[in-house]
Amino acid sequence: MSQTLIDQLAGPPPVEDPDQARPISHQLHGSDRTFRGVARLSAIIVLTIMGFIGVFLAYRGFEALRRDGIWKFITTQAWFPEANHFGIAAVIPNGIFIALVAIVFAIPLAVGTALYISEYAPGRVRSTLIAMVDLMAAVPSVVYGIWGLFLFQGHAANFARWIATYFSWIPIFKVTGFNPHDPLGTITLFTSSSFIAGMVVGLMITPSICSISREVFTRAPDGEREGALALGATKWGMIRSVVLPYGRGGVIGGTMLGLGRALGETIAVVLIISPIYFRNAQILHNGTNSVSALIANKYGEASSFATSALMAAGLSLFLLTLAVNFGASSIVARSRSGASGDA
Repeated sequence: MSQTLIDQLAGPPPVEDPDQARPISHQLHGSDRTFRGVARLSAIIVLTIMGFIGVFLAYRGFEALRRDGIWKFITTQAWFPEANHFGIAAVIPNGIFIALVAIVFAIPLAVGTALYISEYAPGRVRSTLIAMVDLMAAVPSVVYGIWGLFLFQGHAANFARWIATYFSWIPIFKVTGFNPHDPLGTITLFTSSSFIAGMVVGLMITPSICSISREVFTRAPDGEREGALALGATKWGMIRSVVLPYGRGGVIGGTMLGLGRALGETIAVVLIISPIYFRNAQILHNGTNSVSALIANKYGEASSFATSALMAAGLSLFLLTLAVNFGASSIVARSRSGASGDA
């Protein structure tokens, strides 16, 4: 049988459906494979180093935790390792108070700056402000600490006194021993407090939150921006209905990353605070502490067992910051920020 007859019996060849999606090839070229390998290796190295840090802290702190017990270590406020009486029940809450003050102070400043840069600032002003914000993030923490100690603290103490005078009915703003009607009342009750340390740390974390917020705000879909303006929204109305909801996840993630840094800030806090070893929920009152400040103050004079206790305290801070950063990553991953929008 001839080939022509066979073709006639087989019928016409099948016609490809023009609407059917063609298979996409996932084959990587040499440069793509190299980049993927380098990125994967970098991620593995970072995770390995982080794991080694946790293992090192756990190993060095095991002696103190084994002798005193984990539960006693968590619930004890004092810090006397030589007397076998020590724990993080005071330094962890006081450090959280400092970090929360920093976050409350930093969020409006960072988000407002990010909105102005991304939505209102002219071109040349925008580039200058971006550079200035990035430079603020590069200033060493000791510079912030010296500035806060010698210049900022006096003004902030007067502001704290004003808050205690009119808002002492709120428990966290109450200052024991302060009489607002006493003209000779000392201002030292309000120095070296969680409030002042938190405001200085807030200035330190503001550039990071501002940079992340600015990036997510600029990625808000142009189609939704133009649609809101076309429907009669004002500039602020468009920002409120489009830009802020789109960037909410990024702002929350940046805030939690800033919180992680605020929890571990050391030098600026050490220079400002007056260290105490009991919980002080009155954030305006003199005296506070944090895990990082505790380690910085006690490490130089610590014995072998006291060093183990400090390592155990460092492990608790490591786990707390790790949880905060993983929470931030989870929120950013689940948010709409960074998603592609309509052109």
